[in-house]
Amino acid sequence: MSHTRPEKNPIYWFYGSASVSFGIKNNAFSYLLLIYSTQVLGIPGYLAALALAVAMAWDAVSDLFLGHWSDKTQSRLGRRHPFMYAGFIMLPLSFYALFNPVIELTDVNSWGYLLITAILIRTAVTLVEVPSVALLPDLVKDYDERNKWLVLRHAFAWYGGNGIHVINMAFWVGAFGVASQAGYSIYGIVGALIIAASILISSLGTQKVASAMPQPSEPFRFKEIWYEIKQIAQSVRNANFFWLFVYSLIVGAAGGMSTALYLYNVTYFFAFTGPQIAITGVFVFASPTVAYFLAPALGSRLGKKRAAVVALLGAIFLYPIPYLLTLAGYWPESGSWNSLIMYSFFVMTEVIGFIVGGVMLDSMMADVVEDSEVQTSRRSEGLFYAARSFASKAVSALGIILAGSIVSLVGMDGIKSVEDMTDVMRGNLASFFLPAYCGLYFFAIYLISKYKIDREQHKTNLETLAQKQ
Repeated sequence: MSHTRPEKNPIYWFYGSASVSFGIKNNAFSYLLLIYSTQVLGIPGYLAALALAVAMAWDAVSDLFLGHWSDKTQSRLGRRHPFMYAGFIMLPLSFYALFNPVIELTDVNSWGYLLITAILIRTAVTLVEVPSVALLPDLVKDYDERNKWLVLRHAFAWYGGNGIHVINMAFWVGAFGVASQAGYSIYGIVGALIIAASILISSLGTQKVASAMPQPSEPFRFKEIWYEIKQIAQSVRNANFFWLFVYSLIVGAAGGMSTALYLYNVTYFFAFTGPQIAITGVFVFASPTVAYFLAPALGSRLGKKRAAVVALLGAIFLYPIPYLLTLAGYWPESGSWNSLIMYSFFVMTEVIGFIVGGVMLDSMMADVVEDSEVQTSRRSEGLFYAARSFASKAVSALGIILAGSIVSLVGMDGIKSVEDMTDVMRGNLASFFLPAYCGLYFFAIYLISKYKIDREQHKTNLETLAQKQ
């Protein structure tokens, strides 16, 4: 299935396009959901964070079983597609319902409604994203070409999430205000429609090649669930997988905290308006394009592990600079266009680093599939991608709880306009957030150095498996 120029292969584009739906959902949960819950639904920050954390904990556990189940599904549609079609029905409907409540919400039931819709959306995303991304190790065997397929997938996710973010900040939530239901309602309708189209196009486009892939040697046995749990445990004991898993745990906590605080930071710390936040998003449109060419080149030159470390270190060194310069009085006036342009350049560059790092880590996970198969004689790509997703989601719950707690500690629960934000609150927000975020990332980057599969080891694994057949 390997192509020197994958752009000429239609499957390449169908595989990548699935992540548009993932990008839109991530944008909603990462940037909007906490502020929507507190300022529109009227749920206190710590309670909203608790609901989102419970939903994430459920998702974290269900991911493992759904990933393993998709590895062992015997179907004329292939191992992955039955799950993807189920997600096609479930995800758009639940996404719509979150931002367009289908029952009358009160102080009594709003928390429960948030919890239930969040659980439904997270489960539906797992049904689509985990089986879809797990197609890669069967589609592409080449060490370097996997980077190319995954950078396209990351680009689609960023263009989907950032694209709707820009429009949302310019015309919907940004125009009506973060405390008004009206903007979120439009966002929910348009997001649901794009999500449905993305899943359907990708699923139908990859259906034929997925149906032709080898069937698993044994089915998932619901009546022998302990046997399945033991197989899961055997697969995840792979040493190289372990370091990627722990990395995801730590970065999940950092990412959950930073994205949940994003709109608070840009709206109240930097004093940007909705249309100004949209302009930052326009700058970020350049990031996936740069990463599309940079990631494969860096991966080929440095190897995946070193490329990931270099890209992530660059991003995390840049991240706190605008905050620190603002507090020190060296940044342009809050809310000014000079401030916006400088901030946008920083974000654009950081996002390039995060995309390149994410591509390398996903590609490293693909290489774990053959490494594990040498040891277990079983392909577990769905399980591995699900487990890494499980790690980031499980601890991202902690990050969201931290974010909600910071909002309450700083005294931002009742903030409705930038005029309510004091300099003391800005200082407290930065002093709580930045050391925790950057410290977690530096530790996680150190852990990547423990991963051992390089180009030569991957080649050896492929040769070993070829001899077994």
